[in-house]
Amino acid sequence: DPRGFLAAVVSTGERYECITRTPALRLVRSSQASPSSFTLSLSVSARSPFTPMSRPRRSRGMAVSLPKICGAVILLQMIPAVHSAEEWSLHHSKLSGVIIPGFASTQLRAWSVLDCPYSPLDFNPLDSVWLDTRKVLSAVNCWLKCMLLDPYNQTDHPECKSRPDSGLSAITELDPGYITGPLSSVWKEWVRWCIEFGIEPNAILAAPYDWRLSASLLEERDLYFHKLKLTFETALKLRGGPSLVFAHSMGNNVFRYFLEWLKLEIAPKLYLQWLDDHIHAYFAVGAPLLGAAETVKATLSGFTFGLPIAEGTARLMFNSFGSSLWLTPFSKYCRADNTYWKHFFDGKGRGEHRSHCDDREFRSNYSGWPTNIINIEIPSMKAIGTAYPSFSNEAPAVNSDMECGLPVRLSFSAREVSDGTFFKAIQDFDPDSQRLLYMLQKLYHDDPVLNPLTPWDRPPLKNIFCIYGVDMKTEVGYHFAPSGKPYPDNWIVTDVIYEFEGSLLSRSGNLVEGVSEYASGDETVPYHSLSWCKTWLGPRVNITRAPQSEHDGTDVQMNINVEHYPDKDIIPNMTRPNRIKRGPLRDADCYWDYGKARCAWPGHCEYRSYKRICNY
Repeated sequence: DPRGFLAAVVSTGERYECITRTPALRLVRSSQASPSSFTLSLSVSARSPFTPMSRPRRSRGMAVSLPKICGAVILLQMIPAVHSAEEWSLHHSKLSGVIIPGFASTQLRAWSVLDCPYSPLDFNPLDSVWLDTRKVLSAVNCWLKCMLLDPYNQTDHPECKSRPDSGLSAITELDPGYITGPLSSVWKEWVRWCIEFGIEPNAILAAPYDWRLSASLLEERDLYFHKLKLTFETALKLRGGPSLVFAHSMGNNVFRYFLEWLKLEIAPKLYLQWLDDHIHAYFAVGAPLLGAAETVKATLSGFTFGLPIAEGTARLMFNSFGSSLWLTPFSKYCRADNTYWKHFFDGKGRGEHRSHCDDREFRSNYSGWPTNIINIEIPSMKAIGTAYPSFSNEAPAVNSDMECGLPVRLSFSAREVSDGTFFKAIQDFDPDSQRLLYMLQKLYHDDPVLNPLTPWDRPPLKNIFCIYGVDMKTEVGYHFAPSGKPYPDNWIVTDVIYEFEGSLLSRSGNLVEGVSEYASGDETVPYHSLSWCKTWLGPRVNITRAPQSEHDGTDVQMNINVEHYPDKDIIPNMTRPNRIKRGPLRDADCYWDYGKARCAWPGHCEYRSYKRICNY
């Protein structure tokens, strides 16, 4: 049983990184780690960051994978920590879980009275805004008033305000209902599975937030990080022990910002002690640690979240959110000045996080990404030399094309997207670019606590579990061209670049320039962004691979004392055993599959036509 195997692994008190892949489970242990901490990364099918209302895929969705995650987590709760003598008294009954949901994974409710003409459905206080599909279908203009924010000051629409709901009900289902509930389920199955396991009601706490806001505005408007700190302190007082943090998708970015904000909130000497007292383990589920390419696609052509709205409408809504750039892809070679010390020595509470890029950034063609994020055709080259300096050397070669009015194709790396070069290059052709540049500078580059568009070093926590899906066809780059339509539908995606099974391919079948990864991502976030946490491991690791299915222990593979280079992935040189297709394990496995009009296991089950029953 892989869960029992995990229990044996966790109880040894060494540092681990565990990557689960179908059909095998790989555990990577640092042989030179301190006995007081361990790192575990469990890779399951966990899609992120845009999960709500997407097309249902039961074998890949969070509703299936999260209970598996919870199994490993609860085993961690059941096993007394043995990392030091002081922790022997820590028992599972004292632990609690704090959930930080991802992007678009918290219910928003109206805090206004809004009359919707030509619709029987109006908005009243506490009515559901995100998400109520009835109002999206019948009163989309009213609904947009309650969703949109002013792009410059991030205030609500004058006629309608929305605020995040509270409690576990805010993150379980976005649109409760017989039909819409399962389609919008986020943490419901996870919570239900934990309850069936016997977890106490006060042991699971939710930390919902307004996912439309950037990090600094979450604190400025809602005091969110003050409330999150009180949540951990309340859990400690209530249960008598530290908490397990479960962060999904953009929730990991929120938690990262919280850890940096906490440095300025409490005395430096008490910072590590506070973390040790209040946080026992951190579970990063589907964390876009280096961003996601789909964010750029959403800013140019919209992302509908599976809702019955036009892509142009979705683009207007998405680009009004301060959080729309939080998951922007960025280079792993570029870092920003730490403004933490300015608060103590220079007395400067605010200031730009100046970016410094390693030499490898300029020797690499794609900022550490598999390929260029954006390839775009623009109809004119007006003022492009200022916005796009690297293009100035090629200007003479395209003068004839400019004179003829032919479009010019430009390519942008992850660094050029995150530092605003891309938006500057197209600001003459796109009304949203100027607003996005303003938000990028004010809410991210000039953030007083942290520039979120920089790589994340290992947080100073005892135990870290990095959990993500792999080997899915994932978008890593796009080709855009003018659509000939007015704003907001003025761009069209002409081609998509995917990573899949260790190779790069395009939707059109054209040749793709880039560097393929060892594996592919979780269908939304690229593999190298999800697996950035592997860089937190030590120089030597031990890798153990065991099947996810039931086994007798003879098919466990081990690779001891593997050298791990900093900032590099861990690629085990172990052959994968042939997968044996199992038969039905119980009577319930033999059922009539109406979709295929046959038994689910035709080679093992008997079909009786007069009753339409499948039996062994």
